[in-house]
Amino acid sequence: MASWAARGRGVSASAAQRPVQEVTVVAPVTAPQAADPAPRAAVDPARVQRRTLALLFNTQIIGGVGVAIGISVGALLARDLAGIALSGVAQSSAVVGGALLAVPVTRVIQARGRRPGLALAYAAGALGAVLVVLATVTRSVPALFAGMFLFGGGTAANLQARYAAVDLATPERRGRQLSLIVWATTIGAVAGPNLAPLAGSAVTGFGLNELAGPFAFSAVAFALAAGVLLLWLRPDPLLVARGLAPAPERAAGQRRPGLREGLRAVAGNPAARLGMSAVAVGHLVMVGVMSMTPVRIGEHHTAADTLRIVGIVLSVHIVGMYAFSPVMGALTDRLGRRPVILGGLALLVTACAVAGTAGHDTARLAVGLGLLGLGWSATMVAGSTLLGESVAADVRPAAQGLSDVVMGLAGAGAGALSGVVVQTSGYPTLTLLAAVATVPLLALALRPQRTVEEVA
Repeated sequence: MASWAARGRGVSASAAQRPVQEVTVVAPVTAPQAADPAPRAAVDPARVQRRTLALLFNTQIIGGVGVAIGISVGALLARDLAGIALSGVAQSSAVVGGALLAVPVTRVIQARGRRPGLALAYAAGALGAVLVVLATVTRSVPALFAGMFLFGGGTAANLQARYAAVDLATPERRGRQLSLIVWATTIGAVAGPNLAPLAGSAVTGFGLNELAGPFAFSAVAFALAAGVLLLWLRPDPLLVARGLAPAPERAAGQRRPGLREGLRAVAGNPAARLGMSAVAVGHLVMVGVMSMTPVRIGEHHTAADTLRIVGIVLSVHIVGMYAFSPVMGALTDRLGRRPVILGGLALLVTACAVAGTAGHDTARLAVGLGLLGLGWSATMVAGSTLLGESVAADVRPAAQGLSDVVMGLAGAGAGALSGVVVQTSGYPTLTLLAAVATVPLLALALRPQRTVEEVA
């Protein structure tokens, strides 16, 4: 180890005495000792980026399985414990939890780096899954919803990971590398629900409710993801990126910005506003329409047929959301961020038109939900990329955390209101209102923005 360190270039003594997050890096980059107990030696940013992408890809699969396997039975478990009227509150609790848990996670990321922040989010998800299992034993409804709230930490970690993927990415590859991590979620999202029966049968021998099995599996998956990140996400990509940032962005002795500073940074930057708005509006439209599609299907089908059709339609939707994210990333890098956001808006509006006029045509509903997923993917990848590159390195995690909070709350609000709209005016009205909700983002995207740095 000593011989390896001797071959690297050293860090100045003054830099070594600064706090962890304020380390000044002399090329090649040096990993900060206090946050990452690796030897104080030369670090190649390109090598760190490759290692980071490989690690995040694998933890996204593990975390994706943990989220999907639990969410797939969350409403059923809530129905058994709390009744049909409150069955939807379980998923809403997880969505709100994922949004609000982004606040403390962002603070940890700002102070200590990506590694402890992502691990904290997964740890919260594991604790929530354990609490859900205990709720099935005690038949406690408050414990169930509290557990589902903390369970949202798994979603928060999966979302924050996409930003860790571009801390050290070069401008011409940011979209593709961010989308690669989004794409990895496809594997977990598809595999998770299919593992639920196996997980359920595995716990019945211990006297547990079969529906508790998937959450026990989620707890293990989240704990594994947290452990892998804590052990191997070294050096921390965010801390290395800070060392590469211009001196004004890493002035020593300053407090790390919080969400308030992140809000100011986004509010004063048209490109950042567009990026955050694209993520939030895309998520709002997607959740609003998707959450009520199973209800629409169930209006004219038996229970057995409804489950079968919902499975097909939502599978097409998930493929649209995640499977084509590398394509969206490549387009984001080749065409620019704003054109892909506009393309995503066009897909969302088209999806609303197709789904809203499909009636009870299953094939047409599937096409509409597939387009809805594609529109979400475009706005998510291009918007996240644009936001991350439009703010200074020092305030970037705060702005990204704020974006996830806004996105989560927008989705939770859309999910809650969608049921009211369908009950009072019907599913076609919901899709019409969802399409109208894209108009402010369209105006923002078409407005000339001098500070947008689009990569051709």
